[in-house]
Amino acid sequence: MAKSHLPLNALRAFEAAARHLSFTRAGLELRVTQAAVSHLVKSLEATLRVPLFRRVPRGLALTDEGEALLPAVADAFGRMRAAMDRFENGHLREVVTVGVVGTFARGWLFARLPDFRDKHAYVDLRLLTNNNRIDLAGDGLDYAIRFGDGTWQGTQATRLLPAPLSPVCSPTIARRLRTPEALANEVLLRSYRDNEWARWFAAAGVACPPVRGTIFDSSTLMADAAAQGFGVALVPVCMFPSDLREKRLVQPFAIEVAAGDYWLTALRSRRGTIGMQSFKTWLLKSIAMSSDAKVDPAPRESARPSDDEYAKSSVRRSKIAATAQ
Repeated sequence: MAKSHLPLNALRAFEAAARHLSFTRAGLELRVTQAAVSHLVKSLEATLRVPLFRRVPRGLALTDEGEALLPAVADAFGRMRAAMDRFENGHLREVVTVGVVGTFARGWLFARLPDFRDKHAYVDLRLLTNNNRIDLAGDGLDYAIRFGDGTWQGTQATRLLPAPLSPVCSPTIARRLRTPEALANEVLLRSYRDNEWARWFAAAGVACPPVRGTIFDSSTLMADAAAQGFGVALVPVCMFPSDLREKRLVQPFAIEVAAGDYWLTALRSRRGTIGMQSFKTWLLKSIAMSSDAKVDPAPRESARPSDDEYAKSSVRRSKIAATAQ
């Protein structure tokens, strides 16, 4: 058989007959006669020079050769069917997989997803929430929205939103907090980034008390614990507008400290698709419309700095934040 020729009609007839183990039922599916299916299968057997079926009292059975051929043919037609199904009303449907830190998903993204769906009906977002620790390649992500300083090895990062931290707590606890010094008498809930409370107290001009509260890997969970009266949480307050508006959480002090921003990241080696560009463009425009944040349109291609460099930059940022308050 010439390698450039694939008898697609015969292969389709074989696949349907093998699935039904009946030429008659295969003909009904393909909207041709039983004789036409039988003829196509016989032509395929002649081309391959092997029998693919044997007749049994109740219909058909696959030969060993037919058993060997069927998985490859079924997979090929399945892939073609899936590719065809992606086209709808003249548009190509595309899945864009986005990993997003849970706090940003809950505090900003979820409420705006209907707008994205209305404007980009043929892009299906697949969202995977995380605690900011992700592997773009290993998790099969097109994008990751994460919190930090924008320096992740091998990534291209575009700044989305600043996310300064400030204490929040339940209304009951808030009534006890007249000054930042009063926080020394409360349970201070903390994230796995262990220097955040020290930086906030430095910005407030107050000595940092011992911090021994529960450690959380999610600001959302930490804020929920604070709302239930388990302590005071240091969170990006801009991600909890409804909780603050409804007085489920109270921000007792206006002092905020910069600890990082939200970034849209992708592998530098990842080739962008139309769907990816649609999501990125929509995200940046939506952020520009919904806040006064200055979105940096130029992506940052970054390599992870050394531990010494990172430590020095953290100290510089802490000093700047403390001076600004």
